[in-house]
Amino acid sequence: MNTTLSKYLPERAVEPCFELIKSHGVHLKIVNHRVTRHGDYRKLPNGGHQITVNASLNPYRFLITLVHEIAHLVAFENHGRCIKPHGMEWKRTFQQLMLPFIRPEIFPTQLLPIIAQHFKNPKASSSTDARLSIALKAFDQEERKHQYVFEIPSGSTFRLYNGKLFKKGKRRIKRYECVELATGKVYLFQPNAEVELIQ
Repeated sequence: MNTTLSKYLPERAVEPCFELIKSHGVHLKIVNHRVTRHGDYRKLPNGGHQITVNASLNPYRFLITLVHEIAHLVAFENHGRCIKPHGMEWKRTFQQLMLPFIRPEIFPTQLLPIIAQHFKNPKASSSTDARLSIALKAFDQEERKHQYVFEIPSGSTFRLYNGKLFKKGKRRIKRYECVELATGKVYLFQPNAEVELIQ
């Protein structure tokens, strides 16, 4: 397991992550890239715990995603299954589990203040924290093929991964109003949504 983990995690995070996986009886599956999620947790019918994480994630996002999913397991075990998946119990658990990893031996120094800020009140996904998402994206291996919504001009047309076309509108407090061309419906986009600029 350690050899496998070392392909996906920062070097100094391998051993503590292995201990977390072992101590909570996690069956970890590293899976092909999924557009809609970085990872997930589910309790198996036999009572075991399965966590999946995308193989395509860079080591820092992989670490945050793995600990995020283990936090679901621990929060449910400690507080029962009636809690909200990303409620206060999960947030506190995620903070406690991540704390030992927020060190310069594990994360690059330029990421540390952004990660520390994020973990004051962790979001349901690291992707919904635009600042953290953009900072983590800088460590991806592959070259960026798309742009972020905040980078493209207002009024321009863009395509999503699913082929739908939108026109970028005005910015609300944090997100952008964008009109789906086929239906005329208005959707709110996070500034770090990755899109393909058409015109």
